[in-house]
Amino acid sequence: MVYQAKGSSGHGILEEISALPPAGKFQHSKQVEKHKMISVSGISMRYGAKILFEDVSTAFIPGRRYGLTGPNGAGKSTFMKLLTGELEPQKGNVVRPRKFGVLSQDQFAFDAYRVIDTVIMGNKRLWAAMEEREQLYNKPELTNADGMRLGELEGIVGDEDGYSADSDAAVLLQGLDLPDELHDRQMGELQGGQKVRVLLAQALFGHPGALLLDEPTNHLDLDSIHWLQEFLNRYDGVLIVISHDRHFLNSVCTHIADIDYETIITYTGTYDEMVLAKTQVRSQIESANAQREKKISQLNDFIARFAAGTRSSQVQSRRKEVERLQLTELAKSNIQRPYIKFDQTRPSGKHILELEAVAKDYDGHEVVRPFTSSLTRGDKVALVGRNGMGKTTLINALLANSPTTPMKELRATSGYDGEFLSAGKVIWGHEASVGYFAQDHRALVQPGMTAFEWLHLWDPGAADEEIRGYLGQMLFARDEGNKRTDVLSGGETARLLFCKLMLQKPNVLVLDEPTNHLDLESINALNIALQKYPGTVLLVTHDHDLIDEVATRIWHFEKDQPIEDFKGPYEEYQAAKK
Repeated sequence: MVYQAKGSSGHGILEEISALPPAGKFQHSKQVEKHKMISVSGISMRYGAKILFEDVSTAFIPGRRYGLTGPNGAGKSTFMKLLTGELEPQKGNVVRPRKFGVLSQDQFAFDAYRVIDTVIMGNKRLWAAMEEREQLYNKPELTNADGMRLGELEGIVGDEDGYSADSDAAVLLQGLDLPDELHDRQMGELQGGQKVRVLLAQALFGHPGALLLDEPTNHLDLDSIHWLQEFLNRYDGVLIVISHDRHFLNSVCTHIADIDYETIITYTGTYDEMVLAKTQVRSQIESANAQREKKISQLNDFIARFAAGTRSSQVQSRRKEVERLQLTELAKSNIQRPYIKFDQTRPSGKHILELEAVAKDYDGHEVVRPFTSSLTRGDKVALVGRNGMGKTTLINALLANSPTTPMKELRATSGYDGEFLSAGKVIWGHEASVGYFAQDHRALVQPGMTAFEWLHLWDPGAADEEIRGYLGQMLFARDEGNKRTDVLSGGETARLLFCKLMLQKPNVLVLDEPTNHLDLESINALNIALQKYPGTVLLVTHDHDLIDEVATRIWHFEKDQPIEDFKGPYEEYQAAKK
């Protein structure tokens, strides 16, 4: 890997000049390889005074799997839209294959369509022709112009293999473990994990030379994420993926294209290897700059002392050396790292929670089978299993019986107005104080006030500087604390909820999908904070690293089975299952 520092040429802190793949690696189709490559040349994007990236040139090569990383707001989704053609660059150009697949982020956009039709929509030219053709055939009478247009449309359908579209789509769906009986169902009838597989089939339909995926693990349970990892590791085209899941990036990516320092730098290796290399390169440049700065200072001292004397030739020589020793310009990093630290006002008693044959059913359907367990102070329990297996249902039942969770708060975030427990008993221990992060946390944040005012509601006696301190730790600059709650982004709302928990200082944390909307830096900060937290944790998440590094105990949920209570970390649980 060769880096070119900014100074004589180039933009941003560094540019990578990647070696071409070794001869013969793609020798079966050298011409096709160039056609399937995605490349950008001299592209720039800025919004007002904010530069996302400037004069970037790079290429994405078949057979490599690229993770597109950078903090929230760095321009990842903007760059992905440039690659797909959804946006035009303000400067420069993009070359892409004729056929490429894009994973839709909106799982609900196709709810009114059949599964098989949703897949075929992946070939937009074919789908548009098929729709127009159907409209013409449904007309009571056809004009001569209609007949000519039908001929054109039949030509497009033939060119795009439209006559075998249904069978081709069915083969893809079967390969993605979606049985034939689901193919004619409406998308709205499917579960979240099934929808993602259909949308992945949509992205793959028509044999695309490139696959561009923006947050493919959103709304996927852990089993589905592991399946997706295995699938993508077998894909042989160009893969570019945005994800805030560190374990997913480390498992899938062979290269990382990192957006930072107003440019895009490509690193060989996994996400963790990129972070290490990025830190080392930055340190090397800063060290070299410090040495140059010292040398320049010494030369300028000499010039100042002897400029008017008889040593003019030596002065001129040193002036030239000062010009040669220009500093490598260091663009500022976009990365901001929050600081999360969960404290307790007072520790709980040793026995913090008892569950005695706790069960819950809806309309006669048993969602949580009778479950008995007990937690002691300091246990950190990860609730894992496929979506819809009852994890949030059990969490709500525990919260409904807690001494510190207001029922109004629970009903607002759960959207449920009935009884949270059908049978059994929940007993919280002495001095239990519960802090709650809801999966649907937007319902908890009251509109019509500022972030500062909303946070103050949870502790009216707190000093203003304490409130602003927590907001600052979670990357709300002083003015941003006055931002209205109803215009906060998903990530800002999540960070405000963490401010609330830090202010409350509970000795039990109940977190239901806390990593949604968080970037990698925030997830890492949460991971460290939970590891250091001395209290008890109940955690619902599909983030593999968070489970692996935080949990000391696993509650596994499976359809029509009692909850499995495994006393040990996730790695031991996986080994025991194997």
